[in-house]
Amino acid sequence: SVGNQRPDLAGSTGATPSEEMNGTGNLMDFLDEPFPDVSTYEDFHTIDWLREKSRDTDRHRKITIKSKESYWELIKSLLDAWSGWVVMLLIGMLTGTLAGVIDLAVDWMTDLKEGVCLSAFYYSREQCCWTSNETTFDDRDKCPQWQKWAELMTGHSEGAGAYVLNYFLYVLWALLFSFLAVSLVRVFAPYACGSGIPEIKTILSGFIIRGYLGKWTLLIKTVTLVLAVSSGLSLGKEGPLVHVACCCGNLFCSLFSKYSKNEGKRREVLSAAAAAGVSVAFGAPIGGVLFSLEEVSYYFPLKTLWRSFFAALVAAFTLRAINPFGNSRLVLFYVEYHTPWYMAELVPFILLGVFGGLWGTLFIRGNIAWCRRRKTTLLGKYPVLEVIVITGITAVLAFPNPYTRRSTSELISELFNDCGALESSQLCDYVNNPNMSRPVDDIPDRPAGPGVYSALWQLALALIFKIVITIFTFGMKIPSGLFIPSMAVGAIAGRIVGIAVEQMAYHHHDWIIFKNWCRPGADCVTPGLYAMVGAAACLGGVTRMTVSLVVIMFELTGGLEYIVPLMAAAVTSKWVADAFGKEGIYESHIQLNGYPYLDVRDEFTHRTLATDVMRPRRSEPPLAVLTQDSTTVEDVETLIKDTDYNGFPVVVSRESERLIGFVQRRELTVAIKTARQKQDGVVSSSVVYFTEDNPQVAEACDPQPLKLRRILNLSPFTVTDHTPMETVVDIFRKLGLRQCLVTRSGRLLGIITKKDVLRHMAQMMNQDPESIMFN
Repeated sequence: SVGNQRPDLAGSTGATPSEEMNGTGNLMDFLDEPFPDVSTYEDFHTIDWLREKSRDTDRHRKITIKSKESYWELIKSLLDAWSGWVVMLLIGMLTGTLAGVIDLAVDWMTDLKEGVCLSAFYYSREQCCWTSNETTFDDRDKCPQWQKWAELMTGHSEGAGAYVLNYFLYVLWALLFSFLAVSLVRVFAPYACGSGIPEIKTILSGFIIRGYLGKWTLLIKTVTLVLAVSSGLSLGKEGPLVHVACCCGNLFCSLFSKYSKNEGKRREVLSAAAAAGVSVAFGAPIGGVLFSLEEVSYYFPLKTLWRSFFAALVAAFTLRAINPFGNSRLVLFYVEYHTPWYMAELVPFILLGVFGGLWGTLFIRGNIAWCRRRKTTLLGKYPVLEVIVITGITAVLAFPNPYTRRSTSELISELFNDCGALESSQLCDYVNNPNMSRPVDDIPDRPAGPGVYSALWQLALALIFKIVITIFTFGMKIPSGLFIPSMAVGAIAGRIVGIAVEQMAYHHHDWIIFKNWCRPGADCVTPGLYAMVGAAACLGGVTRMTVSLVVIMFELTGGLEYIVPLMAAAVTSKWVADAFGKEGIYESHIQLNGYPYLDVRDEFTHRTLATDVMRPRRSEPPLAVLTQDSTTVEDVETLIKDTDYNGFPVVVSRESERLIGFVQRRELTVAIKTARQKQDGVVSSSVVYFTEDNPQVAEACDPQPLKLRRILNLSPFTVTDHTPMETVVDIFRKLGLRQCLVTRSGRLLGIITKKDVLRHMAQMMNQDPESIMFN
């Protein structure tokens, strides 16, 4: 969320200098170099996509013309064409490297809460036991080199004393990690908190949040993400990795003027960076591209699709080279199932979809209510205390249960696993038939042993714990992703359902539903598959993703033949969740923060007209306008000083109100400042002309006039006062406008800005229009 909100700039507009105007002259040369006090866009304002596109087209035209003049210019034009691919290569490499480092650091620090490796303290438990020669196959989780804290300090590994000491140190480490994380975020980079995806979506739709993708944010987010995930809180690293990748994208944009000077082009790069972020978060390059397309991007031309594909490929390749999990896979949850699924199983899969939709609705409502409470009460003033309290509660409740003690990724990995002959997990404690020969792959369904029943109790408790604690964790002032906790909730529910179906099939194989496909002694039901389907359903219920979700899940698990169950669960969870409310968690957070986000998926069905929405209203002062040949420099400077508007319509005269064009505040400021410095005779009483003909100086003693025709946009977007708002909303959405002017028979009546459109939509949906705080 954004701390320092701007004052309400109702009726304001705003964009950036463009070269689309008539008579582009050498004035443009100094307009392209922003003065220190005049930035291209104000903070917390929206860009004008049309003008950005027009500037890029002009730049391209210039380069093409110049490239025919000499070989050097031709080489420069080729370098310009290649710069996009170079940026993608750099983003992919940096994102992949950071993701690998984060994975390794999280592994080590998560294990540090329980013990330490004696042979090398920087080894995680797994690495420590790999290097040990004394590890046996049966006790492969125990090795002499790895010692728990109690064993290291007291020499006893068993008993109540050792348990209490381990418990105490586990909580202490968790509190230390989370305190460090929240302190670093507060002091160095307040924007590094949260998942970052709501803000990334808003930025990609054309909003400016300065510093949100800055170098400090990148550094602090990377460090604090490791600390937050290691503290054992119910959060994941996947959402924040998208933010980290977009910070990398922004960093490399500043190296190329093609991107640093054009906000529209910069957003194309950020869309591709988001794809690279998901690619390394899940080891799912194609899922990353689809996620960027379906979930976060606003403007996604075909060129961006190819570049996203390339960035995601490079990022995945870099991560594979680092090999953080040591299994030559990009992800922790890779599974291989050996049994097909059967049509009758679609019933439990669809039920899991329903559960996912219900959990998504519960989570969104609970989390938004809690976040609103945080914003409006004293709670928001003590972010450090809140993080400490939630971490303390999480650690104290998590330690006694082996399924919540370990990291959430490991938990999901275990739940996805199929019970092979070599599994030592409690979930695989089945009663074996002594006469059965044991082929490694195809173990028939067996009755559950005592281990499975105790595991089910622990999983049921873990499920309740995760459902409740995640609602309070997401949105705190530390980096927190939502993908992993949502998947964990679904995977636990899915595994419980899977074991139930498996035991029913074993004990009641003569029932009509099992008779056709489950013979005694066959391996019919795979509980791990149910966990996978449940994970997809819950993630879909919270984020409302569909296509990208299914692709991410099968890339994540390698379960290609299980696409139909995953699709069934994803679609069901979306339908169920949409029945209770159309917004996913990210859209809800965008609304909560009042960002000006025009969602492409929102439908506007009300029968209002442009005249109902435009400013000024009857009770408001008239519109601030400039005339084409009767305003002095002093008048213009006073208008700029007294108003917050980012642009002014230009009319023939105040009597006729006939519209000529639109001029941007920034260009006006720069032009007058430069004219005063470089043009003789321009004083406060000089008349500003926007006409085509050269102004006549009546007498020799009259001050020199200032002609500003070249900064006038002669083709501003206009609608008539009787244009239906449905059409206006569509125009704003599809063209990415900042503002449009309302006319009747060529006379200027008013102006509609993006903020006015959003406020009107909120009003029509019986929401608070004042919640839209920015332009």
